[in-house]
Amino acid sequence: MSFERRVNVGRDGDPSQTQRHRLAELAWVFLKLGTIAFGGPAAHIAMMDEAVVRRRKWLTREEFLDYLGATNLIPGPNSTELAIHIGHARAGWPGLLVAGFCFIVPAALIVCAIAAAYVRFGALPAATGVLFGVKPVVIAIVLQALWRLGGTALKTPALVALGIACVVLTLLGANELIVLFGAGLVFALARSTRGLSDARALGALALAGGTSGSASFALGPLFGVFLKIGAVLFGSGYVLLAFLRADLVTRLGWLTEHQLLDAVAVGQVTPGPVFTTATFIGYVLGGTPGAAVATVGIFLPAFVFVAISGPLLPVLRRSPVAGAALDGVNVASLALMAVVTWELGRGAINGWLSLAIAVASAVALFRFRVNAAWLVLAGATVGVAAAAWIPASA
Repeated sequence: MSFERRVNVGRDGDPSQTQRHRLAELAWVFLKLGTIAFGGPAAHIAMMDEAVVRRRKWLTREEFLDYLGATNLIPGPNSTELAIHIGHARAGWPGLLVAGFCFIVPAALIVCAIAAAYVRFGALPAATGVLFGVKPVVIAIVLQALWRLGGTALKTPALVALGIACVVLTLLGANELIVLFGAGLVFALARSTRGLSDARALGALALAGGTSGSASFALGPLFGVFLKIGAVLFGSGYVLLAFLRADLVTRLGWLTEHQLLDAVAVGQVTPGPVFTTATFIGYVLGGTPGAAVATVGIFLPAFVFVAISGPLLPVLRRSPVAGAALDGVNVASLALMAVVTWELGRGAINGWLSLAIAVASAVALFRFRVNAAWLVLAGATVGVAAAAWIPASA
């Protein structure tokens, strides 16, 4: 399909629609979605399909699917990038900005308000109970995402072997960016040469990373961390966990493991993009300025990539080597997710009650496909009850 702008005539064929009217429609649709779109990227995509394809007919379903596929070929939050693509298709460059901004801002404001309460009241029993109950649910949600995405990404024995190698290298302390891009490079070379002998290069490169330390907090480095993450993160938003832990917990020492899990829990319980986890972390570290800096940093690359990638997408999708590189990147993303889930799970599941919450959540997700937002709410309720009625030792 063509990724050219369609700004002169609306998708419903009415030439009398003005640019201002189209922008107002985009603002309304994506402000609403940013406020009510619970349940993660899959739920967001379903809601967008309902709003812009079935109800308003701004796009055909084929066009919608093409844009959805395009988001998987570039780094960043998929559902946010889909919103940006839709805005560009509907109203050109102004639409690109309006749709993305309106989808992000409501969720960011909600997360910012929760972060303010967390900073002020996080040590109170009720807040502690909420987080106690939500953390095991988050682990189950990430496990479900790993299982679902792994079924798609691990398509061949070679990709399975590559994933295992990435897990081992990450556990040995390899730098997550080198693992990610090294896997893409190795598999692209393997495809181009019809062999996997170049896989040894991944180990040599990856073992070059993995330093740790601490640094004083400042807004500039905070922006840099989230800009880097937004610019290189392929795959599910849950891969964000691996990058946040590597940079903010291990390398810089700005967050604890528990604070990271709390941030992810808030990202799950709130509507809109999972990447608003960055808003929460920014506020915890630097107040309102920190929240603004982190949010802009992590979402800015999505706008840039959507703006420049359209003309290149048909070429990339037809290239076997480019496709192989993306396969490798996706597998490495899952490896990073698996390692960080193991590390965080050891802190979140530390007693019979937290284990029961995690197991029940996993059963609800895998067997009954319960919406993640309801499970987070249920976990929070159980946690509050536990804080009130069950001794802390439990």
